[in-house]
Amino acid sequence: MSKPLASGPSSHPLARPARVLLATIGALAGLACGGGEMPIPDLPPARADLPLPEGLSGWRKAAIDGVLEGRVWMGARSGYVALIARDGRLIHAITTGYQDVEAKIPMSIDTRFQIASMTKPIVATAAMILVEEGRLGLDDLVTKYLPGVGSMDVAVLDAAGAVTGTTSQTTPMRIRHLLSFSSGIGGAGFEKTPFAKHWREHGLYGGDGSLGDRVARLASLPLFEQPGTKWRYGASMDVMARIVEIVADEPLEVFMERRIFTKLSMHATRYGKDTPEDAPLATMYLQNDDGDLIRDPGPLYHAADWTPGGSGLVSTATDYMRFALMLWNEGEYDGVRVLKRETVARMRRLEVESGVLEVMGIEGLGFGLGISVVADEEAAIMPSRKGDFWWSGAYGTNFWISPSTGIVLVVLQQNKMSEYGGTPLAPFLVQQFALTDRGV
Repeated sequence: MSKPLASGPSSHPLARPARVLLATIGALAGLACGGGEMPIPDLPPARADLPLPEGLSGWRKAAIDGVLEGRVWMGARSGYVALIARDGRLIHAITTGYQDVEAKIPMSIDTRFQIASMTKPIVATAAMILVEEGRLGLDDLVTKYLPGVGSMDVAVLDAAGAVTGTTSQTTPMRIRHLLSFSSGIGGAGFEKTPFAKHWREHGLYGGDGSLGDRVARLASLPLFEQPGTKWRYGASMDVMARIVEIVADEPLEVFMERRIFTKLSMHATRYGKDTPEDAPLATMYLQNDDGDLIRDPGPLYHAADWTPGGSGLVSTATDYMRFALMLWNEGEYDGVRVLKRETVARMRRLEVESGVLEVMGIEGLGFGLGISVVADEEAAIMPSRKGDFWWSGAYGTNFWISPSTGIVLVVLQQNKMSEYGGTPLAPFLVQQFALTDRGV
């Protein structure tokens, strides 16, 4: 059994509701571990023409800070950086806990995080830039760019999920299927069937190589279902990333640097392989079988030698807030336009109306192009309004945009998903308290 890094009440999932309440009370009583409300970072507004927004009420600030500081105080998480904006301007910021628990290095606004699947909306934005320019079409066949991947056969599965044969595609795979995760391409780690295991062993991570090399391996695998029939988490955005490279005729990271990161002054956002060794990178943690926080004994999880489309970027809270505010402001941030208004509207339109994350027991979510969209606010387990759009990462990172309330939030932590880690509740509690000011 690994030795825990922090003392405090157990973070076993069975005690979760009581822990959250205790954490909030404890933090509000001043028991938090090094952190608290910080000066608002000097981030330009998305819309200079709008009046200064009303700030969060005192008790909501205290509740948000209490949730995050309390989780740290209890030893459930190493630390957080969180930013909240309203009507295009930051209204609240908090850093709490440690970037490195053992070295007692506190979280800071400059701490960099492996954002995992929060890479996906950025890659989708890169693809939509090419769509705007007429160099790529949503209805283009994938075979136009990747003949082998675009023409993959479809598995015939029995009731137990075993492959009994294959058949040809009846609905050809198109670019919109990749962007909406309805391509039939799988590979998600949380699927435990033998077929899903086969995909993981022979797909992107079945060997070394560049993005192109890894995507090419997928051509030997059958799809889980016909394109356009079901939302499925997997390697769709990695295939999309490779097509971006082909159409742009330059490496993915170069295109995103030139067309997104430089324009939005996202100077800290890079793939892991391009992140300086001396950058303030948050340490990865997880929980042992007692639910105690421990340092992850595994290797760094950011991509060491290639550029995934579905993960791999390292970023900061302020960098990602710039990106999120660009989407909130219909494609423009600080006077710089990245996407047209109609393009962002298209990304937010439901391409898949239901079934997103249903394997996790979540309802009420659909999917647009590269982002999840709340389709049914009554069915959704998280506080939200219809039309809110968002995504998260496997290490507890999260961003959320609520057009009807004007709220945008970014909450970053560095905690690897595991069977003992419990649900990353904190970002959704922050969302609840932030949205409450606008009547949600």
